[in-house]
Amino acid sequence: MTPRASHLPAIAFMLSAVALFALMDAGLKLLSPHYPPLQVAALRGLASLPLVLVWVLWTAKPATLWRVHWPLHLLRGALGIGMMFGFVYGLRSMPLSTAYAITFVAPMLVTAMAGPFLGERVGPQRWIAIVVGLVGVLVILRPTGQGMATLGGLAILLAAICYAASAITVRLLAQRDSIQAMVLWFIVLLSLGAGIMAAPNWLPLQQADWWVIAGVGVSGSLAQVALTEAFRRGEASLIAPLEYSALVWGVCLDLALWHVLPDGVTWLGAGIIVVSGLYLLRREKVHAETEHP
Repeated sequence: MTPRASHLPAIAFMLSAVALFALMDAGLKLLSPHYPPLQVAALRGLASLPLVLVWVLWTAKPATLWRVHWPLHLLRGALGIGMMFGFVYGLRSMPLSTAYAITFVAPMLVTAMAGPFLGERVGPQRWIAIVVGLVGVLVILRPTGQGMATLGGLAILLAAICYAASAITVRLLAQRDSIQAMVLWFIVLLSLGAGIMAAPNWLPLQQADWWVIAGVGVSGSLAQVALTEAFRRGEASLIAPLEYSALVWGVCLDLALWHVLPDGVTWLGAGIIVVSGLYLLRREKVHAETEHP
């Protein structure tokens, strides 16, 4: 198999994962006007849990799932609840594509957090890319005038921060725990934590929403498996940029389901974030090759 052909399975899995996550997020947006954000977060976890359990028990020994670093798992669960709450809250008031454009800043925040929390060296060129990406977020939010610096936009930014902090915990957990344990306990803690907090204001599920909830569970579970396979088969520097294809899915779903499109300013901000993100990924690859030739 040629080197180019050997990358095709990883690319296919990554593109499939992004598409499936986009379908899941569209389901969350459909549910967001009818239920509180914490209830939607709990439903996301509960709907995925059965399929995740099947995958985990099929690929890992049950005994290994208990011997994990619980403090970091609990922290990641709390961050996951914050991420889902902010994302669902923001989806109530903005298009899916706009929410994606803001969350694209998360990889830059991961790099910024890697310095103080993981002891990684972040050079001046990568800091410049991070600052430029944050400028792109400000362009989208438009904090002056009649922009989108609403609670919804700020909630999406909070979700991106929680996602980035969660990614730092994943880097630490990956040194000691299995992928199966990380996926399982994230879903379990998300379901339990969000469910307990949502219980006082829990609304009865409408019959028409059951198919949406089922779709969220199936697409979310399959996306997680596809994402795991993508990173197992391919280099992160090759497949990570494919995550930006989510913007294409966001635009298509916005147009098909809600008949809206991002405005010109949103496209400009998204372009700034994507370009700075791709540059940052390139710099990280160069840094990794310098450290480990």
